Amino acid sequence: MSKLAFVFPGQGSQEVGMLQDVYETGNVVSKTFDEASEALGYDLWALVKNGPVEQLNQTEFTQPALLTASIALWRLAHEQTVPTIDVVAGHSLGEYSALVAAEVISFADAAKLVQKRGQFMQTAVPLGEGGMAAILGLDDEQVTDLCKSVSAQGGVVQAANFNANGQVVIAGDNAALERAIEACKTAGAKRAMPLAVSAPFHSALMQPAAEKLALELAAVEFSAPKIKVVQNVNAEACGDPTQIRKNLVAQMYSAVLWTNTIQLMAGDGIQTVVECGPGKVLAGLNRRIEKSLVSHSLNSAAGLEKTLAELG
Repeated sequence: MSKLAFVFPGQGSQEVGMLQDVYETGNVVSKTFDEASEALGYDLWALVKNGPVEQLNQTEFTQPALLTASIALWRLAHEQTVPTIDVVAGHSLGEYSALVAAEVISFADAAKLVQKRGQFMQTAVPLGEGGMAAILGLDDEQVTDLCKSVSAQGGVVQAANFNANGQVVIAGDNAALERAIEACKTAGAKRAMPLAVSAPFHSALMQPAAEKLALELAAVEFSAPKIKVVQNVNAEACGDPTQIRKNLVAQMYSAVLWTNTIQLMAGDGIQTVVECGPGKVLAGLNRRIEKSLVSHSLNSAAGLEKTLAELG
């Protein structure tokens, strides 16, 4: 029997109007948004439906919106017949969606946690003093070495997301980031370009945010996963609630090992991967990492119907 993984997207997949085609008052999608709104203290669906886009793109709003959209689609799929899911994982923020899916943390707790996570991440580095850049066409080791070399001259810059073969995102303070971009171009990168993000996520500059998040995580109940969960910081499955919590703290200032995560799944016999959430970012990355995997995007009414039909 084919082994199946569900993966959940992170920031960048949000858009105003997402899930309108599956939202009906009283259905599982609207109930999921109602549950989130109650936990957060504001009308999340109104923001997702109407914007403004500038507010939706602020990380403290983006994170709960994407978590809620992903879990709404997860629940919608499970109202129908879904084959046994062997493993779940999520990219950065998406790891919280995976933990809700695996029943490690409650959805309401996750919504509050990611709102705080967004607030802490944004305030860790003053706006405009740090950022991220995508580096295409160099291997992982090259990018890591170049970042170390640049950091040795002062400042902080490091690999933040290993997204696919030849696709690494780096993060750091502006001066070091600019030097690293130029160093990557000199080394032969096909592209080295700043990203439209508001802070240097998954870098050492997030340490103050991680310390604040640790206090919030300590107050939340964690259970052993009902589905195997692979975490970002080490691309390994973890079944111990205490260690899962520690890994979420470390995730704030550590690189997201997405390439290794998908390679691990393929090595474990996973043949089909479903991206459960808005957009198709992970489906594209997954195909680049492991061409043998069958990828589906469960991101809309049409995507849900197509995915469930093909899963049988």
